[in-house]
Amino acid sequence: MNYRSGIWTGAAAALLIVGFGIGIFWLLVGSPIEALKSPLPKTEATVPKPANEGQFNTVILSADAEKKLGLARGVAKRETMPRSRFYGGDVLVPPGQAIIVSAPVSGLAKDPAPDKPIPKAGQMVDVGQPVLQLLPLLTPEGRALLAQARVDAEGIEKKAKIDLDGAKLALDRAKTLLDDKTGSQRMVDEARIVYEGQQKIHEAAGQRVKLLVRVTGEADTGTTTPIPLTSPEKGFLRILSVVAGQHVPAGAVLFEVVDTRSVWIRVPVYVGDLPDLDLTQSSRIGNLSKRAQEPLLEAKPVVAPPSANALAGTVDVFYQFDNTTAKYSPGHRVGVTIPIKGEVESLTIPWGAVIHDIQGGTWVYEQTVEHTYVRRRVVVQYVVGETAVLKDGNLKTGATLITGGSAELFGTETGYSK
Repeated sequence: MNYRSGIWTGAAAALLIVGFGIGIFWLLVGSPIEALKSPLPKTEATVPKPANEGQFNTVILSADAEKKLGLARGVAKRETMPRSRFYGGDVLVPPGQAIIVSAPVSGLAKDPAPDKPIPKAGQMVDVGQPVLQLLPLLTPEGRALLAQARVDAEGIEKKAKIDLDGAKLALDRAKTLLDDKTGSQRMVDEARIVYEGQQKIHEAAGQRVKLLVRVTGEADTGTTTPIPLTSPEKGFLRILSVVAGQHVPAGAVLFEVVDTRSVWIRVPVYVGDLPDLDLTQSSRIGNLSKRAQEPLLEAKPVVAPPSANALAGTVDVFYQFDNTTAKYSPGHRVGVTIPIKGEVESLTIPWGAVIHDIQGGTWVYEQTVEHTYVRRRVVVQYVVGETAVLKDGNLKTGATLITGGSAELFGTETGYSK
């Protein structure tokens, strides 16, 4: 092979190799020209408005929008606040304010008046108001029961008089100690509560004796008239177990009157919290929700029969408050704020500035610059009146907060309002 033939042979081999490579590329990729013309692969996601962390939880209002909303403002500040703790409690009727009236003798129940039927359970009755009449049955057995009922009633009245005299002495002694600066107003209040309860019991026993004296005297002459059974106190009928025309035996429960003008609150307190609580001070009563701007009632501590729950590890604490408006009924669940011993300096904000999201989180809107409001998370430790004490948060002392119109700002930010 000469030189020229070698060149041609090498060129042919190179062309063969290039063609073979182009064929393989064609099979795997496709046409090189089409591959060059094909567009870039499509992206799986687009972000038309990239997020800016500086704009998170921020609302910017115009001057007209602020004027329409009528925003009110408050200030975050550090101050010394009394501490308190929130518990749940239930309303109870104090001893002596739920009186049961039983049939002094066997007889026939009748309406209190021809044109006035027996009241229904749940209705309010005044002290001395006739609830029903009882027509005694003049049988030999009935006469014996009348005499026995009179003896029993007179014994109950004497016992009630002794208890009343003892309660009066305890009240006078407590007043004397208070005048001598050796007692307390709490002792006087507790003695007065006991005295008033014994006074009602004595009055009820005396009325029963008067009725039985009159009835037994008429029975001895062979005649009798219906006995009017009146309400021993002002309240509502919780139990009414008789209807007109019904024969009732002696001692049967006829009705119960409950006075709820002054009620007790029973608060189960965890035994580990007792050393920290100031149980000598008054507590505040409200709803379990602890809503902002909610008016709270003052409840004073009272001495009650001790009770506890060993399984729950709680001890019952009792308070008393005025319920003349009948806002709460027996068994009503309420929220009770009990003061804690000592005071600490904390970061406080107006309670009206706090808003709640759907998960129960607590937030406030802070005005950073003019027309600009930033939503910040806070953790409320407890509430005292109209002031919320924060446990932590990213607020600074002196921060301007929105106390009126924050709910509208939240709706604007989340898109639920315009």
